[in-house]
Amino acid sequence: MSDTAAPPYPSPRTEGHPLDPPPVLGRLRERAPVSRVTLFDGSQAWLVTRHAEARQALRDDRLSVDSRTPGFPFLSAAQTEIRDMPPTFPRMDPPDHSVFRRLLAPEFTIKRMEALRPLVESDVADMLDRLEAAGPPGDLSAILTLPLASLVICRLLGIPYEDAELFQTRAAVMTDQTATPEQVRTARMDMLGYLQQLLAHKAEEPADDLLSRMVAQEDEAAGVSRRDLVGVAMILMFGGHETTAHSIDLGVLALMENRDQWELLRERPELIPGAVEEVLRHQTILETGLPRIARADLTLGGVAIKSGEGVLVSLVAANRDESAYPDPDRLDVTRPVTANRHLGFGFGVHQCLGQPLARIEMQVTLAALLHRFPDLRLFKEPKELDFRGQMAVYGPTSLPVTW
Repeated sequence: MSDTAAPPYPSPRTEGHPLDPPPVLGRLRERAPVSRVTLFDGSQAWLVTRHAEARQALRDDRLSVDSRTPGFPFLSAAQTEIRDMPPTFPRMDPPDHSVFRRLLAPEFTIKRMEALRPLVESDVADMLDRLEAAGPPGDLSAILTLPLASLVICRLLGIPYEDAELFQTRAAVMTDQTATPEQVRTARMDMLGYLQQLLAHKAEEPADDLLSRMVAQEDEAAGVSRRDLVGVAMILMFGGHETTAHSIDLGVLALMENRDQWELLRERPELIPGAVEEVLRHQTILETGLPRIARADLTLGGVAIKSGEGVLVSLVAANRDESAYPDPDRLDVTRPVTANRHLGFGFGVHQCLGQPLARIEMQVTLAALLHRFPDLRLFKEPKELDFRGQMAVYGPTSLPVTW
């Protein structure tokens, strides 16, 4: 394929509605579900846009997540900062990845996460009290979604909530595609330094929290070093607040834009769990997709991919694939959740560990908003809002609402 047929990637959402995927993704999916794209530095990688091929790629162990591998497809200069750093567990291949997956999986079982639901319900109620007192209008993102996600993950990990702002500001830099490598490195080192001190404290004075239990399993001989655990803690903190908050924001926006679906949930609240799954499909927050590097020759969607070539899996495009979902651009809270499960949390051995907790936070928040603010509506049109268009995690920078 010629260079002219390899469009730039990531694709900006400059056309159409801010809740719609970049149109080029749909065109690529229709024309060639595995096709070349051009990255920021002029290099090329294969972009996967169809649901079937996305699932195939994400479970193929010939596609590595190790960003130290030559040819790994970085999406910005900022991302290259991690190239030579020891990988955290999301960037490890099995069997190294499996060590940390086994360590963490018992902490995120559905049963353990469901035990947190009453606390989340209480947190949401308190924050909605503040929203009601502050408005209307009020910023749902600033008063509810980001504070909620931060509070829940801080409590789970055993991190003082008053320190959450440190993570919020550093995470914003680390996901900004326009940041310089130096800015990303500084933000990363700030977070790692804080967590090194915190884990040292947990080792000396353990408490009933995830980080204390994690440090208790430190074992250099088994491949679980303190450095590794600090990296795991950073990933959990980042993933636990940034992604969940924006998933809720985008879900509320999508329901406000599809008022019939909001009204249906008011009438039939039993649909809320399925509605959360539909929101995760329809409004996929991982804007830039999941990068991989081929460590052997393989064929994907009829395309020959050579060892050493980069592959990018677009979850946004795969979740809007009409071959997997009838009328995929329509938000339908009655859509069956068992057929062709969405890829909002990824797929395969690297899929999101914290998805049971994210689902609970989204379900509780949506149920509470429908009950407390049944006439909730946007204070500004979506096109008037600022979106994180240059960020790895998509979402509005604020969400003003009224009632």
